[in-house]
Amino acid sequence: MRSDVPKPIVEINGKPICAHAIEAFERSAVIDSIVVVGHKDQLSQIRDIVDRYRFRKVIKVVTGGATRRESVANGIAALDGDTDVVVVHDGARPLVSAKVIEDAVRLCAQWDAVVTAVPVKPTIKRVTGGDMCVTQTLNRDELWEAQTPQVFKKDILAKAHAQYPHANPSDDAVMVEALGVKVRIVQGDYANIKITTREDLAAAESLRKEVSC
Repeated sequence: MRSDVPKPIVEINGKPICAHAIEAFERSAVIDSIVVVGHKDQLSQIRDIVDRYRFRKVIKVVTGGATRRESVANGIAALDGDTDVVVVHDGARPLVSAKVIEDAVRLCAQWDAVVTAVPVKPTIKRVTGGDMCVTQTLNRDELWEAQTPQVFKKDILAKAHAQYPHANPSDDAVMVEALGVKVRIVQGDYANIKITTREDLAAAESLRKEVSC
């Protein structure tokens, strides 16, 4: 991001990235409570944001780990005992819509694991690491770009984390898939971008303004 401000605190249209993400779940009728997981050096700022925007569904703000998996595991450990379904979302995806959240959660009533994703648009080629030659052109009709939220039955997600405590997967679905659990795809939204670079930030600001107009 090339920013002196931690990414969750960077503002989009006058509001921190993490506040946009939390707000989407705060407003959703299918979400009962929210656990925010953050870097240990940012917890006080995140708590201030929760208070400033009066997020009533945020029940805990907890310290993350050295990896994504560790951070999610800390979030699972902080859940209420009566939680049945867990929705995992990247705080760097501030443009998630109510429809995407609700579609994923409702589908989890029928499936143990649901991943929000969008069909891949470009042509994707498999390339060898050494000589950079194409070994295969993948069938675009079978490829989907995974997003968040990802929704799981709590016992399934907890089992996956317990089974692979030293894994460092790119998302939680990887570990659930390794258990042999079928993971169902639900249509996401191309606007639900993950902010990684300054260019992503500019795109998110533009998209947010379009929604507000």
